[in-house]
Amino acid sequence: MEIFLSIVSGILILVSIVGCVLPALPGPILGYAGIIVLHLTQRVEFETKELVILAIATVASIVLDYVMGPLMTKKFGGSKWGVVGSIIGLIIGLFFGPLGIIVGPFLGAVGGELINDKDANRAIKSGLGSFIGFLVTTGFKLIVCCIFLYYYVTKIV
Repeated sequence: MEIFLSIVSGILILVSIVGCVLPALPGPILGYAGIIVLHLTQRVEFETKELVILAIATVASIVLDYVMGPLMTKKFGGSKWGVVGSIIGLIIGLFFGPLGIIVGPFLGAVGGELINDKDANRAIKSGLGSFIGFLVTTGFKLIVCCIFLYYYVTKIV
């Protein structure tokens, strides 16, 4: 049972890293679940303080993910059309691999703003804000999930 739980934990943590860029997978939540599964083994025991800090990082990454994209789009002069466009662009970008995931939100925000306002400069600024928000949240989620991977590797070995 120990080996099974350790393998499940490792799979959850590895999938969490993929989930940082795919919106269909809740990356940090899966990673934290992997840590909890690892904690359930008799071989590995986390201190309560570690589990609480990792839980806070998980919640922070989720909140940041929902807040940063729209916030940055608006900060750069975007409207609701730009925010919605960036989300649609991300979803469409999923079908075009890693480059689509990066470029999709930008193009979506630009497209949304052009539909709404027709001002190309404002649309590009909005797209840039969406792109920066995406990079910040994805980077933070990757850091959190890599920390989970670090804990997994150091506790197993």
